[in-house]
Order: sequence, then structure tokens, then C-alpha cells
Amino acid sequence: MKSFYLAGAASLALLLAACGGKDGGNEATAEGAAANETAAGTEKGGAEGGHAGEGVVTLGADQIATAGVQVGRPIIGGAGTIELPAIIEGDPQGTQVVSAAIAGRVVALTRNLGQSVGRGQTIAVIESREAAQIKGEVEAARARLQLANSNLAREQRLFAQRVSPEQDLIAARTAATEARIALTQAQSMVSAAGVGGGGLNRLGIAAPISGQIIARPVTLGQTVAADAELYRIANLSQVSIALNLKPEDAGRVRPGNTVLVKAAGRQATARVTFVSPALDPQTRLVPALATLDNRGGEWRGSSRAAAGAGRSACRRRRSRVSRASRSCSCARPPASRRPRSSSAMRRATR
Repeated sequence: MKSFYLAGAASLALLLAACGGKDGGNEATAEGAAANETAAGTEKGGAEGGHAGEGVVTLGADQIATAGVQVGRPIIGGAGTIELPAIIEGDPQGTQVVSAAIAGRVVALTRNLGQSVGRGQTIAVIESREAAQIKGEVEAARARLQLANSNLAREQRLFAQRVSPEQDLIAARTAATEARIALTQAQSMVSAAGVGGGGLNRLGIAAPISGQIIARPVTLGQTVAADAELYRIANLSQVSIALNLKPEDAGRVRPGNTVLVKAAGRQATARVTFVSPALDPQTRLVPALATLDNRGGEWRGSSRAAAGAGRSACRRRRSRVSRASRSCSCARPPASRRPRSSSAMRRATR
């Protein structure tokens, strides 16, 4: 009897659904789906509430190694490393050209390529009539100063004896001052041209910085013009890495970023010191420079290398690692900041 009533109730429900038409079926279907989503959301919310209550998900050392988990802080910009060719150059601040201040004939070159030199050491000697002239002016100015000082001393003695008027003393003092100024000026001209070269017509050229000789374009006995290059000295304890970035990649490289430099089976880490704010008019690329420590002398100027620049999507920071269990704790965001599911948003709007 119960079976009969149940079958009848089922038949009546089917007839009512058929008579209700398409709209009624859709409403019933929508209400059923909404109920299912509500139940799923409730279950999910309960699970999330449980995790939020815990606040921390602990992973073992094997799980960390397998999953490659890294705790980091998100940054603005692209991710990944930019691989590009680079040229190793001498540091622009540690490279200097030594030139001849006057025209003449090169009579001595005391350093060869690759040799070390200290600041102030004489590395070349030039023989010139101009050198004889400026050195002669120094000697003449020194003699005039001696004469002026002698006259000043005589006038001071006569003025003290009330023999010479004060006007003669003032004139002698003025002449001595002018002679001293002339000597200082002549000596400055010699210092600007070089140092003593062992003769009145010779002028020595001193090294302006300490470093190594990387270029010597002149030969012994050659006649050179004023401002001709004699040597090029570089302090190679620090070298520069010249990079050319694409405009779309330039925003990912900033001063202070690290650059991995590889060449001939060796590698080192450099640091970006300059990123040009403008494009090179010929290559249409963005020039950049990185500084590399070369106190060991492993890197040579004008050589080529491969550089990896850029920054990853997350900067590595110190993880909360338990020394006892060697487990990594990754903090989950609070429940108030998690994205809400579609069902939860639908319930909120209702």
C-alpha cells in the first residue's frame, strides 16, 4: 500500500512539472544549483576557517625541496633574467690618457705595455725648444726675485736709519712682491707642462695615477705635437661591464641590481652602476654599465663576456625555518583579505 502511494505521488509530481512548462523547470533547476553552491561554499568556508584558525602551513624539508618553495615579497615589473652580450672595459674613472703638453722629440720612454707605474713617476722625457724657453723664464724670474729682495732689505735698513724716504721703501716692497708673483707663474707653467727632465731643454712627463700601461702609441725618437697621446694608464683593480639593453627591458634593470658575468669558464657577480635615461642614437638601445671587482686580475679589458641582468619576480627573503625540524612556514593571508568565491558573492548580494 505504501508503494502505491509513493508511486502515485511521483506520478503527480511529474505531471505538475510537465504542466508547469519550461520556466518552472528552469526555476527548479536554478534553485537546486543555488542550494548545491551554498552547501559547497559552506563546506569550503569551513575548511578555510580551519586553515585561518591555524594561520600557518608547515612543510617538511623534502616537501620544500620538491616543490621549490620560496618565501618572497612581490615587486613591480617583469620577471626573469635578461641574457645579453657584454664587453669588459677599464673603469672610466680609473683610466687616464697621458699626453705631451708641448711639442718635441721623445727621448725617453721608461715604461712598456703591461708594466705597473706609480703616481708621480716619470714615464717619458721630451726634448724641445719650448721646454728650454719656459725653464729659462723660471730661472730669470728667480733671479729677479733675489734682486728685488736684496733691494727691499737695503731700503728697510736705510729707512730705519732715517736716510731713505718711506716712498722708496714702498716701491722696493712692491717690486719684490711682483717678482715673487712672476716666479710663481713661471713655475706653474713648468708644472703644467711636466717635471724636470734632466736638462734645460728637456721636460719629464709624470704618471697622473697608479695602474698599468695599457697603450703606448709612440716610439722612442718620435716627434710629437702638443697634446699627443703618449700612454694610457688604467687601474684594473675594478673593471666595467658595458651592456646594451632593449628599451622594453631597460625598466627591469636599475642601479644596484646584480649582474652575473660569464666568460671563458669563469663567472663573477657585478653590480649595475649606471642605466642611461636616453637611447643611443645609432643602435637605438639603452647603454648601461656594471662594476666588477678585479683585484685578482682575472678579467681583461676589451674582452667579451655573457651577462645575465634583471630581477626575479620575488626577492628572496629570510624564511622562518626551524633549525630543529628544518621546516618552512609559509604564512597564509587572513580570511578577510582572501578573494571571495562566486557563491559567497551571490549570497552577499541577496
